Amino acid sequence: MKLMMLIAGAYVAGSINFPILLFRLLKKEDPRNGFSKNPGTFNVYRQHGFFWALVILILDVGRSLGVAFISAIFLQTALIPWVGLGLILGNRLPCFHQFRGGKGVANYLGFSVFIAPLWALAAILAWLISYTFFRIAFIGSLTMVLILAAGTLLACKFDPVAGSGVLCTVAVIFYSHKSNFAAFFQR
Repeated sequence: MKLMMLIAGAYVAGSINFPILLFRLLKKEDPRNGFSKNPGTFNVYRQHGFFWALVILILDVGRSLGVAFISAIFLQTALIPWVGLGLILGNRLPCFHQFRGGKGVANYLGFSVFIAPLWALAAILAWLISYTFFRIAFIGSLTMVLILAAGTLLACKFDPVAGSGVLCTVAVIFYSHKSNFAAFFQR
């Protein structure tokens, strides 16, 4: 019962999309109307610059850290990745924003920082290197997600319950990037 309540709470928390809310407050255009049509950190960067992207990243990571922290108080380690899945689903399909949300990468980063902080640092460095080398944000994002998943699995001692939660989360994030894959392979 605790697990289901925490997953539901994480979904609701993830459904609060900071770029959409912030841009409404600032009377800026909805981030879902430009570039990749995604209210994520990198799309915010493209539309409104580094400062606003950093604000969004801090908000997303902070919220996700809080969700992971609360999960760790109430659950065994092996169940925590399932709450992360709820968070990512909320970000991807937010009930407060017509089920049109982000792709969950910044949220997964924040959630993973709590579980595997050194792996999260490695994932950030990998994103920077990937983006510098390829100049394609989604390649860096997916590289980051794979490193975060590996760190989470290691922190959870490769428990099969945790592993299936991590696998589902990674699958949702990769599926969320399907349009990026399609565009990349049509080059």
